[in-house]
Amino acid sequence: MVSIGRRVAVVDRERCKGGSKCDYVCQRFCPGVRTGRETITIDEDTNKPVISEELCSGCGICAQKCPFDAIKVVRLPEELEEECVHKYEEGGFRLYRLPVPKPGKVTGVIGRNAIGKTTAAKILTGELKPNLGDPEADPDWDEVIRAFSGTELQEHFRRIADGDLRPVMKPQYVEALPKVVKGRVKDVLEDVDELGVVDELIERLGLTEVTDRRISDLSGGELQRVAIAAALSRDADFLVFDEPCSYLDVEQRLSLARSLREIVEDRGIPMLVIEHDLATLDYVADVVHVLYGKRGAYGVVSKPMGVGKGINAYLKGYLEAENVRFRDEEVVLPEKPAEAEAGERDTLVEYGELVKEYDGDFRLEVEPGEIRVGEIIGALGPNAIGKTTFVKLLAGVLEPTGGGVDVDVKVSYKPQYLEVDSDEPVEQVLRRTAGSEWGSSWYRSNIVEPLDLEYLFDRPLCELSGGELQRVAVAAALSREADLYLLDEPSAYLDVEERINTARVIRRVIEARDAAAIVVDHDLLLLDYISDRMMVFEGEPGKHGRANPPESKREAMNRFLSNLGVTFRRDPETRRPRANKPGSHRDREQKRRGEYFYA
Repeated sequence: MVSIGRRVAVVDRERCKGGSKCDYVCQRFCPGVRTGRETITIDEDTNKPVISEELCSGCGICAQKCPFDAIKVVRLPEELEEECVHKYEEGGFRLYRLPVPKPGKVTGVIGRNAIGKTTAAKILTGELKPNLGDPEADPDWDEVIRAFSGTELQEHFRRIADGDLRPVMKPQYVEALPKVVKGRVKDVLEDVDELGVVDELIERLGLTEVTDRRISDLSGGELQRVAIAAALSRDADFLVFDEPCSYLDVEQRLSLARSLREIVEDRGIPMLVIEHDLATLDYVADVVHVLYGKRGAYGVVSKPMGVGKGINAYLKGYLEAENVRFRDEEVVLPEKPAEAEAGERDTLVEYGELVKEYDGDFRLEVEPGEIRVGEIIGALGPNAIGKTTFVKLLAGVLEPTGGGVDVDVKVSYKPQYLEVDSDEPVEQVLRRTAGSEWGSSWYRSNIVEPLDLEYLFDRPLCELSGGELQRVAVAAALSREADLYLLDEPSAYLDVEERINTARVIRRVIEARDAAAIVVDHDLLLLDYISDRMMVFEGEPGKHGRANPPESKREAMNRFLSNLGVTFRRDPETRRPRANKPGSHRDREQKRRGEYFYA
């Protein structure tokens, strides 16, 4: 059993309102302050409370009194005390241990947002020098190297200190790329190409059609692939990819995973991949580190594990080797496919053949289908194939070029892109959309709490991060009373646990309201977890698409994966989909039988 050391109180700067709406109740009720000690002081620059670790008794009263859940009192295992790698400030976030890059291998990193993944990557690339747990210190590299004496990381930091390690990191937020990079795609990539591989990467990453376009004109998926190509064209000794799957469709994700494996094996250098898409991470990584802890408070890097065992441990919320449970509830996919009950459901919506054309540039043809009461239909296919167009047709946002849409039910639609410039507070948005349900115990326990929204209530929409805005948008869509919910890419910007929580919320709302939903997404685990049936979009991206009618999960995934030439099996412990290695015995056998999705 892990022994427990001292308790530490941490202030989440984003959640804390700096006394503006609470009159510093944390300070007023602190027993230490009441006895004359400066256990909690107020920072003059930020107006936020600072909790002294030396004086704090760990009673937890400040955390209980804080109305915004901005203070976390955590108990840290004694074994971690000597393993603090970096601490941002007094009472601030701290990171324990680091992932270990290995030459010729892909090291995967998985964990919640705000748990230290990007911090760990910045330390390993030398962008951030670790302060070894003392935010007032600025240790020299010799001290850092000594701190990792006897570990595989000692030589890594020695090479950084000597300037003998050249790391290259693909950043997390590629949407910011046009602000700092200008010009045509081909020119930008040729300028950074140090290995003479730019033409090969353009073809491999499907960038041929955009080489003459300007960076400012690219979509999110195109920006992501350009950023990946730029990183891979550098003469690096260590490569880091922070969330490389964002904006990419399933085919692009699996193709990227294959490319990264081939490149790292060919060059023999270490690679670190931080990713929330577990199917892709499983496909690309050799080993996995799980990051656990308390978001915004502390993060702990687990010891390396085999990729299958590591991802299963994350879904189970338990690290057997370290005897640590970091989540109460396991994530296990259903044993039996949900479509077994679908035939007993009443039809909610029927639609006939539809056609939508865009000035002769793109044509979507929709085959007739039906949506049943109480079911969730997962929609998958490449980018630019018509998925968003289809849900817009059902939502009434677009008019078809041919055929008609007669959806005689209430529809609630969450769009794919969430660009907002409104300063309306979150609470006001949700209060308006929820109507009479606002304030009810059902609404709070089934939408507000699982999506972790309360601390955002007084924040304006325009100040939210991508993940926060996504959760609010999903909540707003589900707050409306409707018969049909259309959710376009609800997993974007969310970490694994947020995706699972979102899937559960969607399911509860659909069941409670006898409604139905169509969920468009690229995360295979989420779609497998949430879908009763699926519909596959096929064709040539950007030119023409065809929406097949909803069908069983098995039929839909066989149709989709056969086009990709990839087979999946079910993990025996968590039931999650796992990609088979190309050419393996299981891969060949499933292809022979025509069973591409967990035979």
